[in-house]
Amino acid sequence: MPEMPEVETVRRTLSPLMQGKIIKEVTVWYPKIIVGDSNAFIQKLTGKKVLKIDRYGKYLLIRLSDDLTLVSHLRMEGKYRITTAAAPKEKHEHIQFIFTDGSAIRYDDVRKFGRMHLVETGTERQTTGIRHLGPEPNTDEFSVEYFYQKLAKKKKNIKNTLLDQTIVCGLGNIYVDEVLWQSKIAPLSSAQRIPYDAVVKLHHNINQTIAEAIEKNGTTVHSFLNAAGKTGDYQNELKVYGRAGQECLRCKTILEKIKVNGRGTTYCPNCQVLYK
Repeated sequence: MPEMPEVETVRRTLSPLMQGKIIKEVTVWYPKIIVGDSNAFIQKLTGKKVLKIDRYGKYLLIRLSDDLTLVSHLRMEGKYRITTAAAPKEKHEHIQFIFTDGSAIRYDDVRKFGRMHLVETGTERQTTGIRHLGPEPNTDEFSVEYFYQKLAKKKKNIKNTLLDQTIVCGLGNIYVDEVLWQSKIAPLSSAQRIPYDAVVKLHHNINQTIAEAIEKNGTTVHSFLNAAGKTGDYQNELKVYGRAGQECLRCKTILEKIKVNGRGTTYCPNCQVLYK
């Protein structure tokens, strides 16, 4: 699943391809991508101008004229790409936006898990999945004190706690494994048992890792491409994810892979402390 750095990279590359353009025509080849009635979706979008593209967590917020916002979640493998209206439709393309200048953007999704929800601008936190999200890394709302107090109330293990998006949003499987290794915290540690000094390190590493991953245009492990069709670069910085069976870069112990709530999880059994 594209995580926050990847979605931010998509936003940055998609913005110049869409901003200022007027939607001439919308084609929906797979209606289940759309939340609500697809015919109403098409009707409301036709003729609208793309003002800008924002993001919150893993959600893209395409701001349109007449106070409309298209909220898009890429889920597992969704991606946007620039094309033309005349280009042949590819197998996994499900939505097409044709602009008055002749260019087109298509939404491609092999697993068809992505969703688009057209809402009134300013209602995203009440009407979409954004209402369940915690603050983003590197924001004033995501302070050390806030983070420590939230973890202190969680009986779940820290891996699941960071993945559920309600305390801090934007982290997925890759970055959770990375920040826990950097912070020397075992993934099965009880969130509420992690001491304050370790939470401070974890908070710092979450902020730093997300910032660095955004700077390097995200991580391409399987299929992530930005809107320009390019891969990210942060995969070259990964210390644990995808390295099960290899030596820990810190203590040389062999890294192990386990399942945590069904998610593959790589960690060092020696230098990552288990807090219980």
